[in-house]
Amino acid sequence: MPMKSISFLASLSLLALTFQFAIAADPSQLQDFCVAVNSPVNGVYVNGKFCKDPALATANDFYFTGLGQPKPTNNMLGSAVTFGNVDNVPGLNTLGLSFARADFAVNGLVPPHYHPRASEAVLAAEGTLLVGFVTSDQRLFMKTLNAGDAFVFPQGLIHFAANVGHVPAVIIAALSSQNPGTIFVADNVFGSNPPITPALLAKAFQLNITTIMELQAKF
Repeated sequence: MPMKSISFLASLSLLALTFQFAIAADPSQLQDFCVAVNSPVNGVYVNGKFCKDPALATANDFYFTGLGQPKPTNNMLGSAVTFGNVDNVPGLNTLGLSFARADFAVNGLVPPHYHPRASEAVLAAEGTLLVGFVTSDQRLFMKTLNAGDAFVFPQGLIHFAANVGHVPAVIIAALSSQNPGTIFVADNVFGSNPPITPALLAKAFQLNITTIMELQAKF
């Protein structure tokens, strides 16, 4: 067989072997569950957390209360989010899953952000919401949701949600990681520590330096 063909087949084989790891979010569990603990006593270290001895696990390790309770939304954005992840539901460790409730005042907004480690499925539980995401080639996918409608945000893509109705709104969300991470675009760009050089941001956003510095002061 020609050398080029062997090289191609070797490369293809390597890609096939690594593809499953490239597309994975959280590692698949190797046991029924791994309740997270913060101490190595009677535990083993798996996926960023120590695992509690399975014999010591209880139903409370898999339990969360609070998704039925609205949070105050009297803030600048008019929204508030309640998270259930591995930090407050330790039984989620290694399961590749977390969840959230987002409350919206009238005109409330969860601003553009993304989750580096998770896709997200949202369900409009109450009210009317405008949701959407932007792809890597700047395509906008946007939809108005009424109660009972659902929408999906692909992993790593910037997305947002806003209450466009006349009453408060609620979203219930499920994410494909025990710790999805949340990066708010404006906060990270204009509120980094230390700040990004204003001249760089001015050039990137085609704004004057004074405007950039005013934005940085807000964040």
